[in-house]
Amino acid sequence: MDHPRAVGETYPEHLASAWTFGARLFLGSLACFLHGLFPFLFVKTGSTTVRALYRDMLTERRSKRAAKEPEFGAYI
Repeated sequence: MDHPRAVGETYPEHLASAWTFGARLFLGSLACFLHGLFPFLFVKTGSTTVRALYRDMLTERRSKRAAKEPEFGAYI
């Protein structure tokens, strides 16, 4: 199981992260389907969900990488 380690997570952390991400994707896609049938519902939900997921994924990965990198002065 190299992938969880490659993204800086343990297996349980990766599982929770993937399930949370998947649930948010599912709810966003459900909103898109309903919007297709009823254009007055969920007008911005799909695009807002995609932007939030993208932002959260980048922010989370950057913060995990930064937490694992040694302080600047650690090499001196």
